[in-house]
Amino acid sequence: MTDQRQRVLLGRIVTVHGIRGDVVIDSYTGEPADIGAYGPLQSADGAKEFKLKVLRVRPKGVVAHIVGVDDRNGAEALRGTDLYAPRASLPAADEGEYYYTDLEGLRADNEAGETLGTVVAVQNYGAGDLLEVKLTGERGTELIPFTDTYVPVVDVPAGRVVVVMPISTDDDDEEGGEPDENAAG
Repeated sequence: MTDQRQRVLLGRIVTVHGIRGDVVIDSYTGEPADIGAYGPLQSADGAKEFKLKVLRVRPKGVVAHIVGVDDRNGAEALRGTDLYAPRASLPAADEGEYYYTDLEGLRADNEAGETLGTVVAVQNYGAGDLLEVKLTGERGTELIPFTDTYVPVVDVPAGRVVVVMPISTDDDDEEGGEPDENAAG
């Protein structure tokens, strides 16, 4: 098994395109077509290599041909495959930018330096990046907006982020909570 920190997830094969073995890839690169610019990509376990030829970018993803896959059945077998690039083939992140893999596993501290938990993932449901933090002693996780307001410090070399927990309101209470006395109604 390959060390996951030495590879970065760049995309996922989501479906097939046509009968000649082309696939549609959900690309996680800044420019979707760039998924083909980092050399051969690898499967999650590092056992398979995929040489991509990007054909075009469509609203539903990048249409690409994988060298050696020449029919629909071969392409179907790859549906759901995550595509990783060796870390060394990627450019260094710019100041204030991070690869998700660099953030996963970092200790999450509050502003007083007390440990709150660990960053387990970075999520994005369409409205911006969120750090998913597993709080110490809790079963679930919390989603923290990945903005300067809520994550004012990211110190990858020190293995930590500083998190300002959002203040929950009665509106956030899943149980319903007490009605807000200040609410119009």
